[in-house]
Amino acid sequence: MKIFNSIKEMQVFSLSSKRDGKKVAVVPTMGFLHEGHMSLIDIAKKEADIVVVTIFVNPTQFGPNEDFSRYPRDFERDSRLCHERGTDAIFAPEASEMYPTGASTWITEDSLSKGLCGKSRPLHFRGVTTVVAKLFNAVLPDLAVFGQKDAQQLAVIKRMVRDLNFPVKIIAGPIVREADGLAMSSRNKYLSPDERKNALSISSALREAGKKIFGDSAGLRDFVSSKISSNGGRVDYVEVVDAETLEPDCNFERPLLIAVAAYFGTTRLIDNTII
Repeated sequence: MKIFNSIKEMQVFSLSSKRDGKKVAVVPTMGFLHEGHMSLIDIAKKEADIVVVTIFVNPTQFGPNEDFSRYPRDFERDSRLCHERGTDAIFAPEASEMYPTGASTWITEDSLSKGLCGKSRPLHFRGVTTVVAKLFNAVLPDLAVFGQKDAQQLAVIKRMVRDLNFPVKIIAGPIVREADGLAMSSRNKYLSPDERKNALSISSALREAGKKIFGDSAGLRDFVSSKISSNGGRVDYVEVVDAETLEPDCNFERPLLIAVAAYFGTTRLIDNTII
């Protein structure tokens, strides 16, 4: 397994692989890998000849009071996991490589990014779209695999790829959960034992909501919110939106996304389900 820190070296490797007739896949991550990331690598290996995992804690998608400085990092462990899973290369640039001094160009998606997480994290998706575009230009992939847990991110990236004509196929990997139902996340390590136990109310509320019949989306929102709040969670949002457009939809005629963001202690968790 090769490890690249420079964009130029990464591009040379990908272009050489493509000249040999190989298909290149990328799995973008911020590191501190877990089984959810590993499942994305597995999907990439089935779809392509060469799998590149990017490990970069992107500073531009964190707000001023968010957890950039304490976001968990363990490159040695991540490298071992990638090697064991059959990854061909890791691209792990420094921030100065991705954002040279004086960098002032951004990619902004102005529709799908406005609601849900975009309400409380107004600059987050500008950072996401910009860094993903830069990672695509560095890795030069034929396809990219993202997790469904970050449903809004997935939708925004699909729209960016469509609108800006990136020659990259986007594949969604299903949410991977712990045995007790908690969606896997690098931030789960922040939770105290009690907070982790209470955080199970997110997945259980979503699971129950998918089995119940509601007359409108307000009933769905209230049901999920009350379940989380009664277990000590502080709800950032619970929204019921069209699964493709992310627009509010009360007709129940198309697949709906129930998306949740909630705090347990100081840890912000997200989860979702499609009904």
